[in-house]
Amino acid sequence: MQNIKRLQEDLILKDFFKGKVIVIVGARQVGKTTLLHQISQQFRGKKILKINADNPTEADLLRKKDFVELNQIVGDNEIVLIDEAQRVPDVGITIKLLVDNYKNTKQIIVTGSSTINLLQSTSEPLTGRKYTYHLYPISIEEFIKQSGQLEATKQIETFLRFGMYPEIVKTPAIAEKVRLLREITSSYLFRDILEFQEVKNPQVLNDLLKALALQIGSEVSYTELSNLLNIDSKTVERYIDLLEKSFVVFRLSPFSQNRRREISKNKKILFYDVGIRNALIDNFNTFDKRQDLGHLWENFVISERVKYREYHRVYASQYFWRTYDGSEVDLVENREGKLFGYKIKYTSEKLKVPQKWQEYKNSSLEIINKNSLPGFAF
Repeated sequence: MQNIKRLQEDLILKDFFKGKVIVIVGARQVGKTTLLHQISQQFRGKKILKINADNPTEADLLRKKDFVELNQIVGDNEIVLIDEAQRVPDVGITIKLLVDNYKNTKQIIVTGSSTINLLQSTSEPLTGRKYTYHLYPISIEEFIKQSGQLEATKQIETFLRFGMYPEIVKTPAIAEKVRLLREITSSYLFRDILEFQEVKNPQVLNDLLKALALQIGSEVSYTELSNLLNIDSKTVERYIDLLEKSFVVFRLSPFSQNRRREISKNKKILFYDVGIRNALIDNFNTFDKRQDLGHLWENFVISERVKYREYHRVYASQYFWRTYDGSEVDLVENREGKLFGYKIKYTSEKLKVPQKWQEYKNSSLEIINKNSLPGFAF
């Protein structure tokens, strides 16, 4: 299978030469470098400088340079691509010098696999000077645009077992998918965390991820995790924050308006890619041998919705909702004061609206299953 065109590509191209740096962030191996290549193909008549900051020699080109030195490096190139820019010390100041001096005469694009160093170091220097794009694993919408909805329907089980990382989607052989996923989880998953954040015990980080993988769809207690891993709860919270900033997991907070019967403490922690989740617990079983299908489907659907909202600029705060008496809504989106609730079920079920949910004004509720993904995730 050829490379799948990313939905962000056309949006990014529209922001070229507007006097702002374009920042593309996403986990390692989700296709940022490939996207840069695809974008550069649209400007074959322009001179392009490509810097791979994963290469220390190339990263040193940008290290603590004034504009005179930077201008000599850029030369007459009209587009500057800096891949894995978080590896350049004080990269925010470097980019600010470039943007402020070149304005809309040259286009600067940077990518990063972690917000820990990239967005944090560029936040203040690049205020008002950047457009930020998040790139996730392949979305089901992107797959459909290339291969069609019928083929996507046929591949649903494969997507839930092996996830949507570009290389995984392109690889047809099951054994090779498994090998690639194990390589990603062992070599790339939290590489930047280990290098930049002084994590003293990588094994604890790995054990934490495995524990989270076993709890998708359930509320997570930091206290219980700290007891399980024999570390304090503040360390648990810090590690989860680092994993979130590296685009491995994301958190759903409980929705509450201080109603006495609503649970409002523990969060749900989901994976951006269910293939990564399955690799962590070494479970690539077919559906007929799985006991976690409901939770796996929930994680998959919510992660696809995250991609859809990002790529279509649907702005919403996201939560889950659950009461002490067992009523629940798997995903709640607060959009402009309106609550959109979604119960996520793999099989078709009749919708039962919890009585307490009906008490919210301007709220709605629908079931998302295989048949109702259109309009929700693509």
